[in-house]
Amino acid sequence: MNTIAIFNVYNTVVLIPWLAMFVFPQTRFTQRMVSNKWPVFCIGLSYLVLFVIDISTGTGVGIDFTSFESIKAAFARDEVLLIGWLHYLAFDLFVGFWIFEDAQKKRIKHLVLLPCLLFTLMLGPVGWLLYQFNGVSKRFKQKK
Repeated sequence: MNTIAIFNVYNTVVLIPWLAMFVFPQTRFTQRMVSNKWPVFCIGLSYLVLFVIDISTGTGVGIDFTSFESIKAAFARDEVLLIGWLHYLAFDLFVGFWIFEDAQKKRIKHLVLLPCLLFTLMLGPVGWLLYQFNGVSKRFKQKK
């Protein structure tokens, strides 16, 4: 398995939904992609396939998820690191979609939403926290 090639493809392709949310929030493409969540589904399916391949080879068996050293040793393998990275890509994008949809339902100004999405892309939970604790959902609603 060419882990570097797979990493490069997903690391590049995942930018499409993020850029769509940043730059083209009102287009039909973006709205459908966010509501259907098909990019998250595709990443999740790839995650599952790679995980099953890793387990079926016997190399993924025996990881003790309660032991830091065991997890550290597992992530030293390129295949496990790639699987873990897909996990991050899928969940950060899912959270970004949730924030995007919630903000649109609450009529939050897109310019106010952008920092939350950017932090979610780059630092996952920090973007979600910013969206929650900055009062974005209450303070910056668009006027009707």
